[in-house]
Amino acid sequence: MIRTFGTGSVRARLLSQGSKYATCRAAHHSGSFDMAIIGGGIVGLASSRELILRHPNLTFTLLEKEKELALHQTGHNSGVIHSGIYYTPGSLKAQLCVRGATLTYQYCQKKGVPYKRCGKLIVAVEREEIPRLKALYERGQMNNVQDLRLIDAKAIREKEPYCRGIMALDSPNTGIVDWQLVALTYGKDFQEVGGTVITDFEASDIKVAAESPAGSAEGLKYPIIIKSSQGKEVRCRFVLTCGGLYSDRLSEISGCSSEPRIVPFRGDYLVLKPEKNYLVRGNIYPVPNPRFPFLGFHFTPRMDGSVWLGPNAVLAFKREGYKLFDFDTQDFINAVSYRGLQRLVMKNIVYGMEEIYRGVFTSAQVFKFQDKIYFKMMSCCLCNSVFFYNFIFIGGFLCAFVLVIPFKCIRDSVLR
Repeated sequence: MIRTFGTGSVRARLLSQGSKYATCRAAHHSGSFDMAIIGGGIVGLASSRELILRHPNLTFTLLEKEKELALHQTGHNSGVIHSGIYYTPGSLKAQLCVRGATLTYQYCQKKGVPYKRCGKLIVAVEREEIPRLKALYERGQMNNVQDLRLIDAKAIREKEPYCRGIMALDSPNTGIVDWQLVALTYGKDFQEVGGTVITDFEASDIKVAAESPAGSAEGLKYPIIIKSSQGKEVRCRFVLTCGGLYSDRLSEISGCSSEPRIVPFRGDYLVLKPEKNYLVRGNIYPVPNPRFPFLGFHFTPRMDGSVWLGPNAVLAFKREGYKLFDFDTQDFINAVSYRGLQRLVMKNIVYGMEEIYRGVFTSAQVFKFQDKIYFKMMSCCLCNSVFFYNFIFIGGFLCAFVLVIPFKCIRDSVLR
C-alpha cells in the first residue's frame, strides 16, 4: 500500500504528536462536552478546528475509531488541490473547491506544510473531445477559476514535453499536497486551543438520555449519549458526525435516515518507475467522458517525487478494503442488495467487467495508458443509482450529519 512520507521534517514533527493523542485516549474515555465531532478524517478535523475557533468558550471533543487520525480516506487519495473546473456553476462543491483551493495554499504557507503549485493540463487527443474541452473552459470561467486558458499542441509540448494532444485546458493553479499532513496540522491546531481528541473510540450508539446521570448536579445539560463499541461513553449537548465511509451508518444508529447509502469502490494506481519520473511535470488529465461521473485515468506527481498513473474503479468488498481480496460480509451484502447499485451495474455491466479485468491484470491497465489517458473516481455516494456531487446534510434532534463523497481508497500496483 502506498503511504506518502515525502514531506520531511514537517511530517515527522506532527507524527511525533502520537504520544499526545495516546494521552488523550487514556485520559478521556468518558466526559461531558458542549459538542462532539465524530470522525478524525480531514472533514471532521477541519470542522472541529473551525468550530472551536469560532466558539472558544465552548468545550469540544473529536472522537476517532482508530488509534491515529486521518488513516483512511484522508490518507488514501491522489493528493491533488483541485481548482474547481468540473463542477456545476453555483453548486456548493464548485464554491467550496474554488475558495478552498485559495485557503489551502494560504494555510499551507502559514503553517509550513509543503505543497507544489505544479498545474494541470486537461488534454484532448481526439477532435470530438474539443467541444467538451471548450465547455469545461466556459464552466471554469463561470466558477471563477483563475488563469485558465486553452492552448494548442505546441504549447502543450512546451509545458509537458512528453505529452501529445491537439488542444488542452491549462490550469496553472492546480497543485498537489499531502492531505494527511494537512489534516494532522488541523488536529494540532484543534488541540492547541483546548480541543480534546479521543482516539480508539468507535461510536456504536447515539441516543438522547431520558434522565440525568445518577449523582449529577447538572441535570440534562448534556442530553446526548455517544457510546463506543467498547462500552465507553461521552455526553454532549450537540453532535456533528463526519464519518466518511460510515456516515450513513452513523446517521442510521441515531434514528435518522440511512439514505443515501455509501457503496465503496476501490481504485488501483500504477507507479511510474523512478527513473521515468521526468516524463511528467504536472497533473495530466483527459477530457472527461460525459457518460460517467468520473474524471478519467490521469498522471499525478506526488509530494515524495513519485508519479501515480490511474486509477481504475472496481467495486470493493469492504468499506475500508485497500487490497484486492479484502472482504467484509456485512459491507458486501449491504452493497450488492442495494437497488441503486444494482441499477448502476446493469447499466454499465460491460464497462464494469473491463474495469475488474484491468484491476486483476496490470498489463491490461498499462495498455489502457498506452492507448489513451483515462481515470475513474472510486468512492461514491449512491441513491437509486444517482451520484451526489455536493455535501449532503441530514439533521436530527440536536444532531447534524455530513455525508460527502469520500476521498479515494487506493491499492497500488507497480509499473515495471
